[in-house]
Amino acid sequence: MLRDRLAVEIGPELLELALTHRSFAYEHGGVPHNERLEFLGDSILGQAVTVMLYRTHPDLDEGELAKRRASLVSSVALAEIARSIGLGEHLRLGRGEELTGGRDKSSILADTVEAIIGATYLSAGPDAATALVLRLIEPLLADPDRFGAAMDPKTSLQELSARLGRGLPQYEVTDSGPDHSKRFHATVSLQGEQIAAGDGTSKKQAEMAAALDAWTALSRSRA
Repeated sequence: MLRDRLAVEIGPELLELALTHRSFAYEHGGVPHNERLEFLGDSILGQAVTVMLYRTHPDLDEGELAKRRASLVSSVALAEIARSIGLGEHLRLGRGEELTGGRDKSSILADTVEAIIGATYLSAGPDAATALVLRLIEPLLADPDRFGAAMDPKTSLQELSARLGRGLPQYEVTDSGPDHSKRFHATVSLQGEQIAAGDGTSKKQAEMAAALDAWTALSRSRA
C-alpha cells in the first residue's frame, strides 16, 4: 500500500488530490488536480535538501552544494524515487496519458512526488514533510554510483556504455504541444538498438531522463 511505503499519515482526500494528474481532471469535468500541491512540494523539497546538504557537508563550497542539490531535486532523480515506491500504479490519469505510458513518464512521476510532499506538509506538518523528503532521497545518497548517475546521467551512461563496448549513445528528441507548454520525448539507442526513453519540459530534461533509464537498464543487465 502506498501509504505504508511513504510511512507518513496523509489525509485520504489530500492523497487522492496529490495523485490526480491534470489529464484526469480535464476528462472528469474539471475536478481539482495536483499542480498546486506540486508547487508547494517543490519549495519544501528544495529547502529540506538544502539544509541537509549544508549540515552534512561542511567541507563543500557553495558551487558543489548547489550541484548536489540540483541533482537531488531534479525530475530525473524524483522519477527514480517514484519508481522505487511503485508510485505509478496509484496515479489518476486521463485516458490519453494512460494509453501513452503515463504511469512511467518521468515528468509525471516527478511532479507527483512533489505533490505528495506538499500534501504531507498540509496534512502532517513541516517536520513530517521534511522527514519524508529525507527518507525518499536516502537511497540515492546511499548508492554512490546511482547518485553520480542522477547528477550527470548522460556522462554516466556514456562511460558505462564504453566500458561494456556498446559505443556512444545516440539521442533522438521529438516535441509536442503548444509553444507555451511544450513536452519533449527523448529516446536513446546503443549500436542502433533503442534501450530507453524519457520525457521532460525541455530537450535537456528529456535526454537526461532517457539517459538515466538507460544507465539503470545497463547496470541491471551486467549485475
